[in-house]
Amino acid sequence: MPESNFIDHVKIYCRSGKGGRGSMHLHHAKYSYKGGPDGGNGGRGGHIILRGNRNMWTLLHLRYQKHVIAENGGDGGANCLTGKKGKDEYIEVPCGTVVYNAETGKYICDITSQGQEVVLLKGGRGGLGNYEFRSATNQAPRHAQPGEPMQEMQVVMQLKLLADVGLVGFPNAGKSTLLSSVSAARPKIANYPFTTLEPSLGIVSYRDGKSFVMADIPGIIEGASEGKGIGIRFLRHIERNSLLLFLVSCESDNIGDDYRILLNELKSFNPDLCAKKRILAITKCDTIDDELIELLQETLPTDLPVVFISSVSGQGIMELKDVIWRELNSKSNKIDSDIQESSLVHRDLEVEEIQLVYSDDDGEEDIASVDSDDEDILYL
Repeated sequence: MPESNFIDHVKIYCRSGKGGRGSMHLHHAKYSYKGGPDGGNGGRGGHIILRGNRNMWTLLHLRYQKHVIAENGGDGGANCLTGKKGKDEYIEVPCGTVVYNAETGKYICDITSQGQEVVLLKGGRGGLGNYEFRSATNQAPRHAQPGEPMQEMQVVMQLKLLADVGLVGFPNAGKSTLLSSVSAARPKIANYPFTTLEPSLGIVSYRDGKSFVMADIPGIIEGASEGKGIGIRFLRHIERNSLLLFLVSCESDNIGDDYRILLNELKSFNPDLCAKKRILAITKCDTIDDELIELLQETLPTDLPVVFISSVSGQGIMELKDVIWRELNSKSNKIDSDIQESSLVHRDLEVEEIQLVYSDDDGEEDIASVDSDDEDILYL
């Protein structure tokens, strides 16, 4: 089976550059008597810098990049020449990437916006040359500083998709069909469970040129939060969605029970997910008549908007878009989103979880995976 192009977790080894040595040099010239010290400073080692890129939506480009190593700083020279600054290494990552220390599982940083830069590892500072140690009582210093050592770390990167609407439902609930009918995304669609094995993003067009982003998450089953089915691997993508759209087929024996099972799985994975705005869409309604729809309405939850749709016939699709747009732009939803963003607490990874999730198919560990003038760069 060919490997999926959607990679949402990698582990890579990063190492910044060492600082260059300072020079211990005394000036020598034919007509200069006792020229004095003129050893220059060493150059700074290169930083390892993470940078957000909204044109990426997967970590595939880091899948087989085992190491990211920055350049060392150059040594200082005579005539007070400063050594060359080591070249910084930039790691481009999709917006929504969370970075952890692979050894301890501790949260490091979160890349959420285009162009955001975070210095992951700072390069070593260059050592001072003997020119910097001259004084009235020590006019010919015979010593210079070595450069500071590099920093190194193995990091785990997890991608959590940034989308306005996340689709939540059992396998074969019609999530991929809905996404393909309202956007240009073309996820795989078939009549067997777990057809969708990787998330898909689509831009949904709305009235007057407006649009929003919808994410199709692989199907959830009862016990998914405990590792059943595809398990919790893709549940984390829902954490970044502003709105959750629950899809339940009209062919279900009990629509209300199915909705509560899905909600309980999200709650078991992360209780904060229950605070998000929710919409319930009953799918495949082209197979039932209006009388049955009226009967179903009496058994459905009353604490959230409910829409009956058919992605094949187009029934209720525009109504669903209207409800989604209204909920996305409601004042309460914006306030809740701001509160969630400001109070976002990242869970540290367990070391056992890292070893379990981030290994290659052959059992080998995947190691796929600063002085700056830019004031926008965040230093850790």
